[in-house]
Amino acid sequence: MVSTLTTKLLRNLWQLKGQSLAIMLVLATGVAMYVMSFAMVDTLRLTQQTVYQQQHFADLFADLKRAPEQLAQRLQKIPGVATLETRVRAPVNLRLENFREPVTGQVLSIPDGRQPQLNRLYLRQGQLPEPWRSDQVLIGEAFAEAHGLMVGDPLTVVIQGRLQRLTITGIALSPEFIYQIRPGDLFPDFARYGLLWMNRSAVEAAFGMTGAFNSLTVTLTPGYPSDSVIAALDEVLAPWGSLGAHDRDDLVSHRFLEEELAQLEAMARFLPVVFLGVAAFLLNMVAARLIRTQREQIAVLKAFGYDNLTVAGHYLSLILVIVFLGALLGVIAGLWLTDALAGIYQEFFRFPFLAFELRPMVPITAILIAGGAAVIGTLAAVRAAFRLPPAEAMRPEPPPVYRRTLLERLGIHWFSQPTRMILRNLERQPVKALLSVTGLAFAVAMMMLTGFQRSSIDHMMSVQFQLANTQDATVTFTDAVPERAIRELAALPDVLYAEGFRAVAATLRHGHREYRTALQGYEPDSRLSSILDTRLQAQPLPERGVMLTDHLARLLGVEPGDLLEVDILEGRRQHLQIPVAGLVTEFIGVGAYLQRGELSRLLQEGPRVTGALLALEAGQLDQLYPVLEERPGVAGVTLRENSINSFYEMMDENILVFTLFSMFMAGSIAFAVAYNNARIAFAERGRELASLRVLGFTRPEVAFILLGELLLLTLVALLPGFALGTFLCWLLTLAMQTDLYRIPLILNTGTYAMAAAVVLVATLISALFIARNLIRLDMVAALKAPE
Repeated sequence: MVSTLTTKLLRNLWQLKGQSLAIMLVLATGVAMYVMSFAMVDTLRLTQQTVYQQQHFADLFADLKRAPEQLAQRLQKIPGVATLETRVRAPVNLRLENFREPVTGQVLSIPDGRQPQLNRLYLRQGQLPEPWRSDQVLIGEAFAEAHGLMVGDPLTVVIQGRLQRLTITGIALSPEFIYQIRPGDLFPDFARYGLLWMNRSAVEAAFGMTGAFNSLTVTLTPGYPSDSVIAALDEVLAPWGSLGAHDRDDLVSHRFLEEELAQLEAMARFLPVVFLGVAAFLLNMVAARLIRTQREQIAVLKAFGYDNLTVAGHYLSLILVIVFLGALLGVIAGLWLTDALAGIYQEFFRFPFLAFELRPMVPITAILIAGGAAVIGTLAAVRAAFRLPPAEAMRPEPPPVYRRTLLERLGIHWFSQPTRMILRNLERQPVKALLSVTGLAFAVAMMMLTGFQRSSIDHMMSVQFQLANTQDATVTFTDAVPERAIRELAALPDVLYAEGFRAVAATLRHGHREYRTALQGYEPDSRLSSILDTRLQAQPLPERGVMLTDHLARLLGVEPGDLLEVDILEGRRQHLQIPVAGLVTEFIGVGAYLQRGELSRLLQEGPRVTGALLALEAGQLDQLYPVLEERPGVAGVTLRENSINSFYEMMDENILVFTLFSMFMAGSIAFAVAYNNARIAFAERGRELASLRVLGFTRPEVAFILLGELLLLTLVALLPGFALGTFLCWLLTLAMQTDLYRIPLILNTGTYAMAAAVVLVATLISALFIARNLIRLDMVAALKAPE
């Protein structure tokens, strides 16, 4: 049999269905964001670990010029080496029908007809090349999808200037290329960069590497430190042109994957907690004000003999039902969003599968935060009601002691009577007004927090590709070549201007900190590449010393004037001490820059270049690329326009997708806040407004008193909301500082306007809902109200 209190609880839920739904929406939004964010991070982390383990991902890597295969036996004996495998890797150019833009790739050898021991391939389709076949190839899944390639299709590649037709036998994924990016690029470009795997004998013959290798992978004995193994590998490989052995942290794919996951984790720690915190605050505020509107019902329950504990349990049950339903909806929505977002990330990170994980503590924590806030708000309000005897509590709250307010002393008499009522009510109930403004300010801040990233990203790209780098194309060579290669490129048709640059792999050290990157030498009067100061003004490269990006300087803990230890990883492998001449502002990647002539002096070599920056006639790359492709020394061509497009594709599939979810949820919170404020204000002042109707006020005047107050509170909340939103955006940018990119804090008028517009529209929609209740005010009930 249903008890009386249960019947009352169900009746209250039905009567408060509008407010209950709004509260559940706020709660579900916070829980969904919390569940989605942490479940996504946990899923990606578990997937990464599972893929690495199942496909025997190597611990150490080393690239070199050329070494005899017999050297592998000596390397295998190094203490700490568990498994060692040699291979051949080389750059290639690819030709595709109906795709005229430059396409480069990298071919890696696998043992003839079988899987490698380390970095095993996951065959999505097809099979491995048949043993001893030199015309069969595996291709990466991302490249195959970008061009619609299938098993059995032909593929034309240019190997050292020679055309070779291959047949695709399979489509594969490798743990070494979860984040597939061309060396030297900042962003993935699946359409213009492909991965290929061929039999070892075929690769050796094509690149003149018979009986030799130029790359190796290593797994370590469990518990053995990697530093000593790396040092031993470097000592043995140094005479063979080694670029230095390194662990996973310096592998392009693994490093970028870790950076992306770190940014996702930063957003997961920041945004959901803010959302859930706002939801908890609003739930606390709404629960407390809701109980105050039921003061007389509490008194009646006590008068009929219900003790304080029973009444408190009744109202706690009311709030907890709302919390449970909202949290359940939030968990379901969070899981659905996780599944949708996981599909996007699987396209971005080339995982062969996803290992979904939702730790039970994630939804439990979200529910406890929201439920705890609701319980605290409910108990505080019920305790205040318990202090009054039933007879006194059954009366309406006594009106406040009216006296001339500050606004009246300042002269508000020239306002209309309804306007004066609004202003007096706000001044006489400052705490209630402050809570309403706070809730609306949080809604404004949420919209800013989720909407500012697009303007920041646009600014970041503008700085990188309109101020710092203005070349149309970048040509990279397989090795450092004499300076005359630049003059040859400048003489090609449709090339307006060409200038060379020199890049050399190096490890930068300062104290106990180190970072593996490249020293990049540019012309002192470069027309196509500029370094920018903190004001984004171009500055010349100094005659002596190196300029570091500000982020790299923070990683190394250096300031201008400090000496930087530099270990060159090519050629003579010099150990240098180079002073830090200054800092450069860049938002994408990290770099160390100096004059090309100064770099040549430090390397003790003549004028040499490893690449060229080109300014081209508009739309003439189609004619130029075949000429560049036929040159054996050209490793690849990168177009600035393609880099920009690739970056925006990456942003759209990563941060901006996450932002769209967040903006929808922030808009939901804005509506829920505005609607709850309107509903509670109507519940608290319904009798007062009905009395005004009895006294002769018209419906528009009564509506103006209530809705005008709500609109005024919304307008007042905009400025503190802007300030709070700016602060939260600044905190988020600090949390998203990584080697890959740093999102600057750029807040334009559009960001503020969007946040204000969403909250104002939410307030107006809420006003429309309340206007219907105002039309149906019961004046007879007001006349019967006890005084």
